[in-house]
Amino acid sequence: MSDSRVWTLRETLIVAVLGAVFAVLYLGWVQVWLIAQAIFGSLTMDVVMGFWFVASMVAAAIIRKPGVAFAAEVLAAGVQILLGSPAGLTLLLTGAVQGAGAELVFAATRWRNYSLPVMMAAGVGAAVFSFAYTWVRFNYGALQPGILIAMFTLRCVSGALLGGWLGHVIVQALYKTGALAGLAIDHDKRAAAA
Repeated sequence: MSDSRVWTLRETLIVAVLGAVFAVLYLGWVQVWLIAQAIFGSLTMDVVMGFWFVASMVAAAIIRKPGVAFAAEVLAAGVQILLGSPAGLTLLLTGAVQGAGAELVFAATRWRNYSLPVMMAAGVGAAVFSFAYTWVRFNYGALQPGILIAMFTLRCVSGALLGGWLGHVIVQALYKTGALAGLAIDHDKRAAAA
């Protein structure tokens, strides 16, 4: 991680662009979820939920500074609202909750570890926070325990795979293009190779 915890202009712009790009992808993912839900039923939301965490993983692994995971998710939510998401302003709270869950895991490593296991754990962190939030918002307490366990398990697995693992894959692919030269990820990889 860079010695400075202050974001540079380049880093701020990258987080903003990632938030905007993933906002568009997130809106498209809603359609995937709705089609899958029509075919497979209500648990589908928990199966596909992890994709809605991936902006925080990608941005955090590239910039490697405090607040990046949180900001990326909030920005993605804000752009979705501007693009006409029917979820409205509650989407900002949703993004904040998901981003906070991922951010907490990166904070536990003092923003120094972005390995695949940590990325997957951050996806699970986002899943746990989002599950707690949706529990309150949608009164999950009224559901049967077996359904709750299935929902929670599926959401955590989805967070690990569609959030953490997919985020890791995206970051590695971006790094190979050379587009991330000079950023914290590049410094860390060069230092590890030396």
